[in-house]
Amino acid sequence: MLRRLTQSALLVLLAAAVSGTVLGAYLFYRWDREVSEKFRTHQWDFPSKIYADGFLVYPGMDVHAVGLIERLKQLGYQPVSGNVTRKGDYVLNAKGGWLDIFLHDPTTLGSDVRGHPVRLFLTGNTVSRIEDRSTQQEIYALELEPKLISGLFRDVWEERHLVALPDVPPLLLRAIIDVEDQRFYSHPGIDFFGVARALLVNVRSGETVQGGSTLTQQLMKNFFLSDERTLRRKVREAGMALVVERRFTKEQILENYINEIYLGQRGAQGIYGVWEASHFYFAKQPQELSIAEIAMLASLIKAPNRYSPFRDPERAKRRRDYALQLMLDEDDITPEEYAAAVVEPLRTRPATAQTQEAPYFVDFVRHELSQTYPPDVLTREGLRIYTALDMQLQHVAEQTVQAGLAELERRYPRLRGASPDEELQACLIAIEPQTGAIKAMMGGRDYRSTQFNRCTQALRQPGSVFKPFIYLAAFEQSNHGGRSITPTTRVDDAPFEWSYDKQVWTPANYKKRYLGNVTVREALESSLNAATARIAHDVGLDAVIDMARRMGIRSPLPPYPSIVLGSAEVTPLEVAQAFSVLANGGLGATPQSIKKVLDRNDEPIERNPVHVERVVAPETAYLVTYLMEGVLDSGTGRGARTRGFTLPAAGKTGTTNDYRDAWFVGFTPDLLTVVWVGFDQKRPLDLAGAEAALPIWTDFMKQATAGRPVNPFVPPPGVVLERIDPISGLLATSACPRSIEEGFYTGDEPTAECPLHPVHDGMPDSGLSPALHPAAAG
Repeated sequence: MLRRLTQSALLVLLAAAVSGTVLGAYLFYRWDREVSEKFRTHQWDFPSKIYADGFLVYPGMDVHAVGLIERLKQLGYQPVSGNVTRKGDYVLNAKGGWLDIFLHDPTTLGSDVRGHPVRLFLTGNTVSRIEDRSTQQEIYALELEPKLISGLFRDVWEERHLVALPDVPPLLLRAIIDVEDQRFYSHPGIDFFGVARALLVNVRSGETVQGGSTLTQQLMKNFFLSDERTLRRKVREAGMALVVERRFTKEQILENYINEIYLGQRGAQGIYGVWEASHFYFAKQPQELSIAEIAMLASLIKAPNRYSPFRDPERAKRRRDYALQLMLDEDDITPEEYAAAVVEPLRTRPATAQTQEAPYFVDFVRHELSQTYPPDVLTREGLRIYTALDMQLQHVAEQTVQAGLAELERRYPRLRGASPDEELQACLIAIEPQTGAIKAMMGGRDYRSTQFNRCTQALRQPGSVFKPFIYLAAFEQSNHGGRSITPTTRVDDAPFEWSYDKQVWTPANYKKRYLGNVTVREALESSLNAATARIAHDVGLDAVIDMARRMGIRSPLPPYPSIVLGSAEVTPLEVAQAFSVLANGGLGATPQSIKKVLDRNDEPIERNPVHVERVVAPETAYLVTYLMEGVLDSGTGRGARTRGFTLPAAGKTGTTNDYRDAWFVGFTPDLLTVVWVGFDQKRPLDLAGAEAALPIWTDFMKQATAGRPVNPFVPPPGVVLERIDPISGLLATSACPRSIEEGFYTGDEPTAECPLHPVHDGMPDSGLSPALHPAAAG
């Protein structure tokens, strides 16, 4: 009986052994095929990165007004005392009259240039000279690196840059092995001695204190498995480690490991691999790391967030010193090197959380990219997208829009919405006229509440903002043999009927107030509907629509007379493009958000050169611009001057008849900005553009243009400026109580003197030219 039982047990054991062997062989075979193929063909996902534009610093710039220090802080530079000794340091010596900056490496990885120290010599706040401190040579300008503003990724933003094993300092590799897996080169994928030791330590402590995973096991978990702490997962991890060690070399495993390991977090970004971690913590290439910094990186692998020097410097230093001790015990550093490293201060680059900045602009860029690149390319191929955005101006746009809306709601409580969907909204877009570069874009008051981009998606009536197209068409016709019109031409500002398609349209002025006989300049400066509509009637609807189309309006423009007063809906981006033609002397530049796209190896994929074409003659563009300067100086936009904006500029207010839309578009020769204010539900504001939009425009432009050289609009050939009497429209005399300087096409300027204020014989001469006469208002 006992003998039969013993035989049965042996058979069961034998069957179990055979089954276990067969199962093990099957699993090993399956893992071998799965792991070998995946390991051989493994590809990391590389998010595409979106960068703002670089910032050019040059002699003559006011560093305080342009916010240079704030720009440095945004880029992760930190102030230090004494000398700048490492990338990312800066020192401002106001008394000595200089600013030293140790530049970061450029964002283009293939560049031969490396970060180096420069000195800006200052006279007051103005840059007088720039010097490369490493060569003592004068340089005529320097460009701060573009700021990373967002990434395009799938589920997790894994930030990494691949490096080959020979490109990593051998000491860093040894430090990682010393800290994480000292028998890496001798075990077959599983360190049985390490497992036993960890088990003993954990049993003695009553909790899990040590782990026995090898580098190979950690890599298998990261590549193929989840973080679940189960026996099944650990068995698979061990089996896969054995397979990989059998199929691949230690060098191949180690190279994958140093590129795969998670080493910290910056906002939405996960920092992966030693190269990315080296830049994240120390702003250095791995080859530039000190022994102490190498030990710090190696010590982070076990728990990057727990041992982060940004979170707990004291704990991080203790962990680093532990790594240094292991490196000393393994004879990877000498006692002298250990002694120097262990007293080295824990110096990291400034901790800057990477957030998704300029979200409305990023969405716009993402949409632009989607027209060319499939989603997989954008989220996996690591494209580097360089945009035209100026982050400092973007921050100013965000602040002024939010502050401007809050001020409107404070002054007019009726504007406060009952819910987020009913809140007062605004958008702001700023463009560089010469290039079409979009420098700032604020699509609403709060992206978290609504992602609807009012700069590019909202179709709104432009109201009086449309009027300059009429004057452009009128001047152009006049210059080509049509009905003569100049800024001094008189037009009747009174009710009239415009008949069309057996219908009649009667344009009405604001509050039904009419000024009678006015000049063309007065009609535009005061935004007189009736007078402007009369000009449009004479010019013809087709000519007005054609001019708007040429300027950049792409939205439908129904051929009804009311469009001349802005009844057809357009987007603020279209308005910005159209008026940039005036700011650029009649040349139209296509709006540009993306300047270039590089692949992961910095090879160009797409370059977007500036595209400019002649839209209207420079003299025609200047005449209308000159009229629009009067809008700011003495017309409906004069509130900009009372609020302290003093630079030469031109602009136009816009208010719809039902007060649902308030606009202001204005520009200097170097920057054009459009502001719209209204409700998404299109309920009335009961405010004009000068009341709702102009204050936001002014506050933005005052900051955006601060520190820049004063750049006036210069009349082109074909235009003459003459000082005239504003009542008669003829050349002013010294007896005229008031005179203004007016622009004309060459040949259209008046030649006769003002008969209303003749100079009488014997009248004493003031000795002043009319332009300097005290009575002249300009």
